Amino acid sequence: MRHIQMPAAGLSAPQVILGMMRIAERTDDEIRALVGAALEAGVNYVDHADIYSPGLSVHECERRFAQAMQLSPAEREQLTIQTKVGIVKDGPRYDFSYEHIISSVEGSLRALGTDYVDVLLLHRPDPLVEPEEVARAFNQLHSAGKVRHFGVSNHTPAQMELLHRNLDQPLTVNQVQLSLPHAAILTEGLLANTLGAAPHISPDGAGVVEYCRMNGIALQAWSPYQSPTGVFIGNPEYPELNAVLESLAETHGVTPTGIATAWITRHPADIQVVLGTTQPARVREAAEGADIRLSRAEWFQLLRAAGHPVP
Repeated sequence: MRHIQMPAAGLSAPQVILGMMRIAERTDDEIRALVGAALEAGVNYVDHADIYSPGLSVHECERRFAQAMQLSPAEREQLTIQTKVGIVKDGPRYDFSYEHIISSVEGSLRALGTDYVDVLLLHRPDPLVEPEEVARAFNQLHSAGKVRHFGVSNHTPAQMELLHRNLDQPLTVNQVQLSLPHAAILTEGLLANTLGAAPHISPDGAGVVEYCRMNGIALQAWSPYQSPTGVFIGNPEYPELNAVLESLAETHGVTPTGIATAWITRHPADIQVVLGTTQPARVREAAEGADIRLSRAEWFQLLRAAGHPVP
C-alpha cells in the first residue's frame, strides 16, 4: 500500500482509508474480517463520525468498532483513528459550538474505548460557526491529549481561511466528495473561462484543491464510486465509462474498482480514498488500485468517459 505524507499533520498515512459508517448492524466477526483485510492490505487508517448510527442514535458505529476489535494498547497505537463532529441528526442541523464539540468528542472517546483520536474533523460547514469557539474547543482537546490533529469536511477555501485565522492548531485534512462522475473540484480549473461549462464547475468551492495543496492540507475523497444515480461501476447508465474501466482493469491486472481508485490517487495532491464498503474483497481491490499509477493519457481518457468535456 502506497503511503503519502499529510504535511500539516506530519503523518505518514495509507492512500486508502477504511470508512466505518455502515458497520452498526454487522457482527463482531464481520467487523474483524473487514478490518483484518484492510490491515493485511496496509490500510491502518479508519474513518468514523459521531452520527454514523441507525436512526437518530449517535456513536453506534464507533461503539461497535470498539466492541468487535477489543484493541490492545499496542494495537491501538498502530491505527490512525479519525472521527467527525458537527452534524446534529435531529433536524438535521449543524453545531460547531464549544459545548457540542467537547461533549461529542467525549462521547466518541467513550464509544471507541480510547483516550485519544488521531484526527478530528468538523463534519460539513456550520453557517453559524463562531471560529473563536472552535478554537477554544480545539485548544482544550489538544492540551488534554484527547485529539492530536484537526481538520474539516466539505469546506471551501474561504471557510477554511476563516478558521485558519483563529486556530492555534493547523487544519490537516479536508474531506470532500469526489468520484469520476462527481469531479467538479478537479474540472473547474480545466474549464475556467470556457463558455457553457457551468454544469462542470463548482463556484462555491472553486480552488479548494489548490488551496489545500498550498497549505499542506490533505484531501480525502468520500463516496469515491458514487454517481447521482448510485454506484457507477457496472451501472448501465455509464456504458462508456465502464467500458474504459474494464479495458484499463485488464491492462493493469486489477478490477474496475481498482482503476476508479487509481484515477483519484493519480492526482498529484495525493488524495486519500475513503471507502464505504463492508466487503473485505472490495477493500483489497481498492488497495491494489491505489498502487497503480495511471498515465496522463489514461487519466484523461477516464475523465472524458465520465462525461467531462476537455476543451
